[in-house]
Amino acid sequence: MTARQTTMANWISAFLEAQAAELDAATNTLTAYRRDLRDFAAWLELRGMDFADVQRGDIEAYLIHCNQQGLAPSTRARRLSSIKGLCRFAYEEGWRNDNPALRIRGPGRRKTLPRTLPPETVTRLLDTAREFGRTPGERARNNCIVELLYATGMRVSEMISLPVSAARGNPEMLLVRGKGGRERLVPLSAPARAALGRWLKHRDTAAEATRAAGRPVSKFLFPSRGASGHITRHRCYALLKEIAAAAGIPPESVTPHRLRHAFATHLLAGGADLRAIQMLLGHADISTTEIYTHVLDDSLKKLVFSHHPLARRK
Repeated sequence: MTARQTTMANWISAFLEAQAAELDAATNTLTAYRRDLRDFAAWLELRGMDFADVQRGDIEAYLIHCNQQGLAPSTRARRLSSIKGLCRFAYEEGWRNDNPALRIRGPGRRKTLPRTLPPETVTRLLDTAREFGRTPGERARNNCIVELLYATGMRVSEMISLPVSAARGNPEMLLVRGKGGRERLVPLSAPARAALGRWLKHRDTAAEATRAAGRPVSKFLFPSRGASGHITRHRCYALLKEIAAAAGIPPESVTPHRLRHAFATHLLAGGADLRAIQMLLGHADISTTEIYTHVLDDSLKKLVFSHHPLARRK
């Protein structure tokens, strides 16, 4: 494998990991994205290019190539979606200083409603997380991770990159750096603050032992010995699956992004203002937030159809 091929394979791997952890992408979707991006990478390789230097005209030329191959419009639309996702991810990660796919339009696609979790399921997950782990430190960390994801609606990438300094002093709010470098404040509930305080005690004890051993101490709230210095998206994703299984919840129904959806949906159901939810989630456009009103509408329909006397009449 050439150096160019290795670099593109690494980009694809990181992108798919993020899709699984943050956007709750299904296995079939990830398989299709991998296949699409590998085909695009092979096309670029033949032309002496890679993802780092591809331009808008190159992407459009590839789409013409796909059309000449006789691929169906739906397949071409999916390939463009894969490329757009990768380009957006590369821009947000700082691997590129532009997004060459930003203004390329393809066939319209139906927007799917986000899948969420009912409050009782989240409660079971939180209760189980408090006791899940081999050591008191692991249990405190796991409890803190689940509490923070649900209490703040943070993306998993935002949570794992939190510096420990942001959590000092028993804060009532956390400063979060989101997509595009945009910062926002998210409030912490009392249970989340308590979980954070318990985890910090264990983390600080471990940090002192690390420092005494002459090793560098991570600056992140959830440290790791890996190259990044913090726990990875993939580990958070797997950890939630393990906690869900221990709670008797189908693991496939629980992901970090599903907890983000639950945060927004439960706030909206409780009467929160849509603009406030937009700010808490860090959405640049309120139209992105408005999709939660459709989730709530669907939930209310099910409630009426299952409980109203006229709905039960035959």
